Amino acid sequence: MAEHRTMQRAALLDAARSLLSEGGTEALTFPALAERTGLARSSVYEYFRSRAAVVEELCEVDFPVWAAEVSAAMAAVDEPSAKVEAYVRRQLALVGDRRHRAVVAISASELDAGAREKIRAAHGSLVAMIVEALAAMGHTEPRLAAMLVQGVVDAAVRRIELGAEEPDGVTEAAVGMVLRGVLG
Repeated sequence: MAEHRTMQRAALLDAARSLLSEGGTEALTFPALAERTGLARSSVYEYFRSRAAVVEELCEVDFPVWAAEVSAAMAAVDEPSAKVEAYVRRQLALVGDRRHRAVVAISASELDAGAREKIRAAHGSLVAMIVEALAAMGHTEPRLAAMLVQGVVDAAVRRIELGAEEPDGVTEAAVGMVLRGVLG
């Protein structure tokens, strides 16, 4: 029974990722989750009390995976400036990933305070990854610089999501802007 519930919960989260990446937060509804998973709508409520609860669990599951990928990219290089570059490049490379599209949709949505706090904490742990590299580069305010770097990454993500420019061009522009800004 416990294994069945775990599988159903995983199926619901996977369906939520798909809905978010395909249609944004408006698409994440309990009837849509029920339809995607073959469950009765009332059964969805047995797993999650609200849409915000689905979002919170997605954050708990997906943010650490995303952060681990960024961390691994940073660990693969030695120089602090290369770590900052890897931080930017890996996040932008993840834009096409369904988990990332779901996270972006989640971040843009109207959520309750608990879900917003989980997102803020997850983003904070992501940004904290580059503080040390920025300090090693001699930046006098590495925490502020890390937040600004993430702002460039977030803006680049939005440009890539819009599809107005080629992702590689957006990535190169973001990396150049970050490195020139941090080193300048």
